[in-house]
Amino acid sequence: MTDNLLDPRRTIVFAGDSVTDCGRRTDPAGLGDGYVKNLYDALPGPAIVNAGISGHRAVDLVARWETDVLAHAPDLVSILVGINDTWRRYDEDDPTSAESFEASYRKLLDPLRQTRLVLVEPFLVPVDDEQHGWREDLDPKLEVVRRLATEYGALLVPADTEFNALAAEVGPETLADDGVHPTAAGHRLLADLWQRTLTNAEKVLL
Repeated sequence: MTDNLLDPRRTIVFAGDSVTDCGRRTDPAGLGDGYVKNLYDALPGPAIVNAGISGHRAVDLVARWETDVLAHAPDLVSILVGINDTWRRYDEDDPTSAESFEASYRKLLDPLRQTRLVLVEPFLVPVDDEQHGWREDLDPKLEVVRRLATEYGALLVPADTEFNALAAEVGPETLADDGVHPTAAGHRLLADLWQRTLTNAEKVLL
């Protein structure tokens, strides 16, 4: 595998939930209209596959990992999952423990030990008092993602950190009007963070 992000021989698969999906299943190009499309426009070299499905948790990604991700023989896999593992606790009384979340996440990473990995922090920019309470559930899952990134040698995109830092300046609704799903500005921020993370890593390798 080449280290050049723009090399046309590279295949990148983006896996995740609605933040990644963004209507890709009804888009003839299969990209949707979110950060994956932004990256497709910015990175004209690699083949890009959007494998996001709205509403999915980590355990749901495990169930479709072989067909939706591994079957593409990707050179790089980017994973953004976790907010639904938190959200379902509050809207459906269906919690996922940090331990169960980690066990599922490891099942995603273990088949990809020879593949370049990018883990994106699941993020929340609370827009009301109830969502501020979600941090109790989300923060331990964030620590899981950060720890697994180190353990598996993955690049970490600090989405939760950066979204909340900017939300303090411009207001959370500017980035995600419901606290979870990015606006157009939020998707641009996420795409920029993703690209910057890889660009900085490649500079270190030079």
